[in-house]
Amino acid sequence: MDERVALAGELYKKSIFAGDGEALAAADRLLDAAEAELLIARGRILHGRFLAERQENPGLQARDSSSRGESLLFERALELFRSLGEEGGEVEALFWIGCFHQVVRGDNDAAVPVLLQARELAVKVDDKVTLSDILRHLGIAEHSAGRLDEGRALLEESTEIRRTLGLQAGAAANLVGLIYIARAQGRDHDARTLAIEGRALAKSAGATTILTQLDQAAAEL
Repeated sequence: MDERVALAGELYKKSIFAGDGEALAAADRLLDAAEAELLIARGRILHGRFLAERQENPGLQARDSSSRGESLLFERALELFRSLGEEGGEVEALFWIGCFHQVVRGDNDAAVPVLLQARELAVKVDDKVTLSDILRHLGIAEHSAGRLDEGRALLEESTEIRRTLGLQAGAAANLVGLIYIARAQGRDHDARTLAIEGRALAKSAGATTILTQLDQAAAEL
């Protein structure tokens, strides 16, 4: 049992048997925090299922997939984290809401404002891992809009964070996008260099899916 759930049970007993007037409110806060984390975890599982389904069916739409309730989970988590004043949790929930809009719905207009809000808060709480995710998806949005220099800068910033933190699979994933940008800008030599580095990172991390994506990105070089 989650420690917070167990402690909430003890607080219930304190309220009933010892007349502790603050115990139930404290129990609510513990359960809200546990619930918020569970909602994020469940939302991520739905997101993973959507990605797996889309790999099998590239034309998959959100309404036809298991991701339909994903945004509701993340939005409820955001509400709970905000009520608790937990800005670290708020950053993660905001990121996933933005990611949902971008990846599942294909709606960068809805995604970018949420991701920008998440970036500001991630910097404030010094959450470098989530910041790298936010920068990646902002970079993807810029790339999709044809703003290649801006997309490159954001992806490179995300990649540098991931390299520093030892997140090899994540760094390799970013290099896929950077290869496409390099190709679009006529920088084929840079694209080849990125492909070599990306393959080394992906192999060392056992990221076979990223290896496939790297091979596809570099196929015409």
